[in-house]
Parts: sequence; structure tokens; C-alpha cells
Amino acid sequence: MFFLVSCSPTSVPSAEVQVPDVASIIEDIPPGFVVADGSRPLTFPEDFGAHPDFRTEWWYYTGNLQTLEGRHFGFELTVFRVGLLPPTVELPSDSQWYDRSLYFAHFAVSDIASEQFYAFERYSRPGPPAPRLGPTPSRGGRPAWDGPGGLAGAQADPYRVWLEDWNITERAPGVYRLQAAQAEISLELTLTDEMGIVLHGENGYSRKGKNVSNASYYYSQPRLRADGFVQVDGVRYPVSGLAWKDHEFSTGVLDENQIGWDWFSLQFEDGPALMLFQLRERDGGTSASSSGTFINTDENIQPMQKADFLITVLDEWRSPHTQGVYPAAWEIRLREPACVLEAYPWMADQEVNFPAVTYWEGAVRFEGICNGAPARGNGYIELTGYAGNLPLR
Repeated sequence: MFFLVSCSPTSVPSAEVQVPDVASIIEDIPPGFVVADGSRPLTFPEDFGAHPDFRTEWWYYTGNLQTLEGRHFGFELTVFRVGLLPPTVELPSDSQWYDRSLYFAHFAVSDIASEQFYAFERYSRPGPPAPRLGPTPSRGGRPAWDGPGGLAGAQADPYRVWLEDWNITERAPGVYRLQAAQAEISLELTLTDEMGIVLHGENGYSRKGKNVSNASYYYSQPRLRADGFVQVDGVRYPVSGLAWKDHEFSTGVLDENQIGWDWFSLQFEDGPALMLFQLRERDGGTSASSSGTFINTDENIQPMQKADFLITVLDEWRSPHTQGVYPAAWEIRLREPACVLEAYPWMADQEVNFPAVTYWEGAVRFEGICNGAPARGNGYIELTGYAGNLPLR
């Protein structure tokens, strides 16, 4: 859903990027960056691309995939952009490696049948644009150059987001190619948009706290038909399923008393989709800014406030890696439509654990009743603040 980090600007003109310090978020908005205050409309395709006048930004892809035989996989591919310097600051001219932004990305695959979870992380500066001339240099066994676009970046038209050879590229209107590979794990998918763009909050302005700047601009493409291949340990599996895209950009931070969030993206077998997030507070309660969106198949979009839904934890799981205790089953009640759903992880251990940040991001399944009719489907849930390494104050 959203991911807030703080990085110190660096002036070393090198392709190698050190892992940034994400120990905390500064409380004051850095001078020169724009805040999300609801004053700008979202327009497309322009807002598919990067927004360097905002401090933080992310393009989130998650999904559930199956083979014809029923072998199940979950996946996450997320590209993050962190503003090191606002556009108002002039960059030195002695090297093309200087840049106002740092990009990093997470790639994860959940192999449910073998109960194996694979997660990888990369960092890069955009780097100078240059065509490939001769053999491609390598860095740690992977490409160190990605043609005219540089090492990392995001563009609106044609849409493309990438970090080295991890990328999402528009192939035709509403059709995208997603590719990522690391070690013996790879993912190649064609994503076809079946629902269109959904704006969350107030026309894309999504409040996260009591102040007007505690917010992001937030939209989704909540139903992307996915077809392609997953490769695990040298075995290539043809798969199909559904993916979900989130894109948020902001500058503001969460309220001081917020310690983490639970984010839900659920895709119903019969077509609808549901996004919910609740912001957890230090006293054990949830923030009044918690909200969501129910999207029906007839393109009826139902915004939800905190009073419109109730999430109850039914079970817990302790991570053997971090000893963090995470929710592991949920009852979700909606006021309108009238739904009672129970959601469960496809497998327990889907904890993303890197030196700079730890969170749980996993494939889930759900079933229940909506407006008197059976409902079921798959989705993804993100849980932060349960195992430390969360950049919040």
C-alpha cells in the first residue's frame, strides 16, 4: 500500500548505491517538496509516471497465480522512488550520476506447494542515459545498464517502471509486460487491465492522518488478468491469475501516534474488488483516517470510512526470523455491501525481512457472504510495524 522512508542525500557520483538509512522519518517536510493536499486532480497517462516534486512514491504489483494443475503462487514486485533533493535544488554538473532520486525495489515469490518464500531487494540511482554499445557490463551477475532509460526510473507515456532488468512495460493500451528474475527465481507476465483505474479517497486524495498533509495521492488498477510463467529452482510453470497495481505518491508522514498499518487488496471470483487499510495507533486503537474502497463489476465505486468496516484478528503467527507476532487470520465485516468474510494466508511465512525494513506481504484467500450470496477469492495483505525496522516516529 504505502511505504515511508527517509534517506540522506549523497554526493558520491557512483553507480554503486549504499543501502540507505531508514531508521526514522523526519517529522518536518523537507523544504522544496510538494505535499499531497487534494489541490491537484489526477490525470492519465501523466500520473502513471514519476513525480519528483513529491518525496516518496511507489508502484506496487501483487497477485495470485495458478498452474492448470492447481499449483498456487503469490508474487510481489514493487519499485520505490525516494526524493533525495527537491527539484528546487540545482544539481552539480560535473557528473551525470548525480540525481535527485534514489530507486529501490522488492521482488518476492510465494511457492505455496513447497512452502517456500523467496524475497530479493535492489537499489540504484537512475544513472546517465546511454545506449548499449557492445557487451553489457554486469554487476553481481546481473545487467548494470538498461539502455536509453538508465539504470532505474519511471515514465508515463509509454508507461514504464524499472530498476535494471526488473520492469513493467506498456505493450498496448491497458496491456503490460512484467518481468523480474533473481537467482533461480523468475517471473514473466502479461497483465491485461479488466477494470480500469480506480481513485481512492476523495478523487485520489487519500488521507492518512489528522493534518491535511498527512495524505497521499492514490489510485489502483485492481483487476489485471495475468498470464505467463513462474520459474522456481529451474522449473518453469505456465500460470494464470489476477494481479493488482497500486501507485501512490506523497511527501507527508503519518501521525506520531501511528505505529503501523494493515492493508488489504481482495479480488472476488465474480468480479468485484476491495481495498481496505487500517492505521494502528500506540494505544491499540485504529486511526479515524482508516478507509477503503469497494469496486463493483458495474463500475460502481463505494468509498468506505472507518465506521463502514470492521477487521477482527482471528489468529496469530510468530516469525521464526524476527520473532515478530503478526495477525494470521481475519474476519472482515462491511456495512455496504453487507459482507462477512474470513481471510487466511496461503502460507504463514511470507515475511519480507531486509536490513533496512521488515514487513509481512503475502498471498491470501478468503470466503464468506456478501448481500446473502456466497463470496470467495484471493488477495494480498501487507502488515507493517509488527517486527521493528519500521521508519515511523
